[in-house]
Amino acid sequence: MNSEIIKAVEAAQEACRDAFQRIDQIALVNTGKVLDAFQNHQVAARHFAPTTGYGYDDVGRDTLERIFADLFEADAAIVRPQIASGTHALSLCLFGLLRPGDELMYASSGPYDTLEEVIGIRGSGVGSLKEMGVSYAQVEMTEDGRLDLAGIRNAMKPNTRVVAVQRSRGYSSRPSLMPEDIAPLSKMLKEEFPNACLMVDNCYGEFVCEKEPSHYGADVCVGSLIKNPGGGMAPTGGYIVGRQDLIERISYRLTAPGIGLEVGSYAGSYQPFYQGLFMAPHVVAQAVKTATLAAAVFDAMGMHTTPHYSAPRTDIIQALDLVTPERLVAFCQGIQTASPIDSMALPEPWDMPGYQHQVIMAAGTFVSGASIELSADAPMREPYTAFLQGGLSYSHGKLALIRTLEYMQKKGCL
Repeated sequence: MNSEIIKAVEAAQEACRDAFQRIDQIALVNTGKVLDAFQNHQVAARHFAPTTGYGYDDVGRDTLERIFADLFEADAAIVRPQIASGTHALSLCLFGLLRPGDELMYASSGPYDTLEEVIGIRGSGVGSLKEMGVSYAQVEMTEDGRLDLAGIRNAMKPNTRVVAVQRSRGYSSRPSLMPEDIAPLSKMLKEEFPNACLMVDNCYGEFVCEKEPSHYGADVCVGSLIKNPGGGMAPTGGYIVGRQDLIERISYRLTAPGIGLEVGSYAGSYQPFYQGLFMAPHVVAQAVKTATLAAAVFDAMGMHTTPHYSAPRTDIIQALDLVTPERLVAFCQGIQTASPIDSMALPEPWDMPGYQHQVIMAAGTFVSGASIELSADAPMREPYTAFLQGGLSYSHGKLALIRTLEYMQKKGCL
């Protein structure tokens, strides 16, 4: 290994000492919550058993959903391996809650790229909300990265039925939102627009803080099990938590009206879902430490990083402005070569379905596409920002950063 690079990473690690202590304390609190929930629901080996057919009275499925509801302080939850991704979970919510003539408003600027075709603001519109007669509006965030309450209030219409907030920054330059940032919006909607519900895209944010958006008034929270709450063990799936009446409507979109959550079997064991949830607070802490270290390393090299390594975190994503396409590609390839799976592969930019620009993705993961595992991706557009996330262990995250810097140096991109 390159001694100068190791020295730089060690110096960055020392600078992160206070941040790491804060992260460990949050993990301790969240682990206690998960442990209490498991014990309160008397989780036992019988909850891991597979089911087939309709899945009536599936105790593993039903108990897992009750645990999620408790952890998020929600009335009810949908936690299913049949949900293929975070985008799928969000789409279920939107099609479950919106009807022809309604309006969807995004209150945190534009949605993540893969939601644009679901809404109908990009693509052919086939199967979209737009085709179903749902209109769309969005309110930009303020210059300092806050929700614009006055702008949202002025944009509300009698038919605005869902106000959506994306907690994580996605591929945008705006800062990610803390769970408490949605509290004023929730209060305003409940007092002034009671017919509208607040949906939060919670992807990448679970267990990073001690509380979730649902603790601050979100009516529905949505996420993926191959991100934070799956703890790197869930092989697939997604979750939706929220108000009882809203979860019921969404469940009819998941299966069929009148059936809802009563059916849905899983022929595999539920153990990885339970074990992954139990491990999630610890694994998320490892990922946040990895992101924090990356911020400190590249900050010391004079590059723009958001959030700053000393700042409180609200998600597992670290944005690194790498300035040139060559440096961006080299960084992602370096992460791939430092991965445990498919380390021999070299990612290249490609036209990935659902994205507006070519995307490069490094994901040498045990679970395909699992962004709680160390991965990096980026749209090929200025300022050529790499989005680093995940890391099942801090040791691997640190080692991967060292090897990625060595790879970038070898390619003449440092």
